[in-house]
Amino acid sequence: MDTGEFVQYMVSGVTMGSVYAIVALGFTIIYSVTGIINFAQGEFVMLGGMTMYVMLDSFGLPLAGGLFLALVIVTMVGMALEIVAVRPARNASVISLIIITIGASILIRGVAGQLWGKEARPLPPFTGEHSLHFLGASILPQTLWVLGVTLLVMLVLHLFFNRTMLGKALRACSSNRRASALMGINARTMSTISFGLSALLGGLGGVLVAPMTMTSYDVGVMLGLKGFVGAAMGGFTSQLGAVLGGMGLGIFEALSAGYISSAYKDAIALSVLFAVLFVRVGLVPREGSATA
Repeated sequence: MDTGEFVQYMVSGVTMGSVYAIVALGFTIIYSVTGIINFAQGEFVMLGGMTMYVMLDSFGLPLAGGLFLALVIVTMVGMALEIVAVRPARNASVISLIIITIGASILIRGVAGQLWGKEARPLPPFTGEHSLHFLGASILPQTLWVLGVTLLVMLVLHLFFNRTMLGKALRACSSNRRASALMGINARTMSTISFGLSALLGGLGGVLVAPMTMTSYDVGVMLGLKGFVGAAMGGFTSQLGAVLGGMGLGIFEALSAGYISSAYKDAIALSVLFAVLFVRVGLVPREGSATA
């Protein structure tokens, strides 16, 4: 086995796995607070990259200014989704809420296709294009940005949920909505904030990955699916599990694509999802079954 080739695959896997992890974190935040699996999460990723492109190309903003405005816009879209589509149907069944988020995903993707067209759009890397070399592997500077921002996001979320009043209120809603309401915490407000925070993370993931893969109106479909797989692997209530799940999927995907065939790259995520669902369903005891 060639060492440089293996390291290259690992770097690629960890890089994409970091993006999947950020998307997976968005799934876990909404699910923990509201109990809803938001299948529009991938569209937040797409909106992050596409809005960033518009800010830089059409308005000529600097990188920092474009990033800030893009994330603000995506966050507002996420909060609007909760207020307009999810909140009126809050007492509906889980299946109905999931269908609502799927419908929102299709609507957002369709509007994006009409606004920006169907061609892929490039984003410039944050700092240069000259590759770095490590153990025979070529590492783009954007890769270091992805890894660094992912670690920073994990740290900030940890501090947010454990050291701030708002973060503790969100955690309280995730533990027991009724008890948190008795303590004066507005569950509806927490739900809106969770959607906004999830959209912010998705948009950030879209901005980070776009300089390496480009962005388009439909890029959120597979990124959202793979973030969902990462969250399913790690558990929808565990942020650390979501990060590890996303990382693991990215590494497994890169090694499989490198040593087997890149043609099966997207199919791998579906295979992992089926395996995870099979294992998890198998571990759930059937109603009325005897226990030893």
